[in-house]
Amino acid sequence: MTQQEMIDACLKYTLYSWSATGRVSPLPIERAKGIYLYGPNGQRWMDFNSQLMSVNIGHSHPKVIQAIKDQADTLIYTIPGSATKARAELGKRLAEIVPGNINTFFFTLSGAESNENAIKAVRQYSGRFKILSNYRSYHGATSACLALTGDPRRNHNMGPPGFVQVMGPWPYTYSWGETDEEITRKHLVYLEEIINFEGPDAIAAMFIESITGTNGILPPPKGYLKGLRALLDKYGILLVCDEVMSGWGRTGKLFAFEHGDIVPDIVTMAKGLTSSYIPLGAVGMSDPIAKFFQDNVFRGGLTYNAHALCLGTALAAINVLMEEELIENAAAMGKVMRSEFDRLAAKHPSVKGGRCIGLFGMVDIQINSAGDSIAPFNTDHPAMAAFARRLLENGLFTFIKWGSFMCNPPLCITKEQLLEGFAIIDDALELLDAEFEGGNP
Repeated sequence: MTQQEMIDACLKYTLYSWSATGRVSPLPIERAKGIYLYGPNGQRWMDFNSQLMSVNIGHSHPKVIQAIKDQADTLIYTIPGSATKARAELGKRLAEIVPGNINTFFFTLSGAESNENAIKAVRQYSGRFKILSNYRSYHGATSACLALTGDPRRNHNMGPPGFVQVMGPWPYTYSWGETDEEITRKHLVYLEEIINFEGPDAIAAMFIESITGTNGILPPPKGYLKGLRALLDKYGILLVCDEVMSGWGRTGKLFAFEHGDIVPDIVTMAKGLTSSYIPLGAVGMSDPIAKFFQDNVFRGGLTYNAHALCLGTALAAINVLMEEELIENAAAMGKVMRSEFDRLAAKHPSVKGGRCIGLFGMVDIQINSAGDSIAPFNTDHPAMAAFARRLLENGLFTFIKWGSFMCNPPLCITKEQLLEGFAIIDDALELLDAEFEGGNP
């Protein structure tokens, strides 16, 4: 099959997510290795977004591939009610490394399924129905998870009732204050007011992305997570941290909530759990919640719950992450990324600035000296599309989000490779500089 035949067949016979298929121009990928993607015609692209911020250990690691083969040779699938070596070993390993009293895990196949089952768990455990979440959030594409989500993808997929969105500490345009302390204090006053409006006894939990992902890569202000934890505890409201994107080393710690020195009641995960080699998600529950389900039926289930092939893959991916010190590398390379953000902002008038924590980063593009985004909330700009095309032409793949672009390479990236990627970005930014105040920087 030629490259064009492959593209044509994909467009003719399949649908693409969040897209009108007639306007899709899919990237033809034949294989991948390390931080690189390869096309059928000899193309090579640096994967500067770890695909969907998920291939944390890099592509095609031989130890994980071998583990997949070994598991396939032994046991691929059994019913969810069975006991398997893969289930026992992964459950035990997760209990050892996930912080705090989170020692029990329900396995799914995705981040959305993890959040979906966490919704069921908090409602059953608490006996309450309402759930809070932030507008600047994305929690998955199932019906309940889109109701939980705050970003515009929920607008045409309105799900079941019981979900209440609130502004987070970083709204799109409004500011709670100048300092982290002021932002935290004012936002928690606002949130407590919302809790009282909605009725504390009616609220089961609040779901947060420990670090907001696709809606800005926004670490919370200092002290916020501790303050939020205390506020929710005051009203007996559970805290669920969605670590689907920010977990498994992405931020320079195993989980992003560790930066806030807290432990949630539930943590949801996927993506980096297997580095996307095989689909897998998990709901990690604290001991009190797990104890409740010792005596009460957990009313959730999946045909592929605790799928042996997936669990064996996860164990191998976790071992690579730990043994090759990729979490530590993410922390170290995050400093290099921060320096590159500052360099680009000083050189290019179109660069408003960037944020990163570990290798979880995003750069914002401005169209004028007032700092207005080149593509405000839920809009596009042709120059951003041209920028993305230039990056691909020069050998770099990443995601564009409205007036920003993402910088989330695999955690195995070296300093030299990281600087190579930013050199490609540096070159392409001339297209965006040309839009800055009519091309007059």
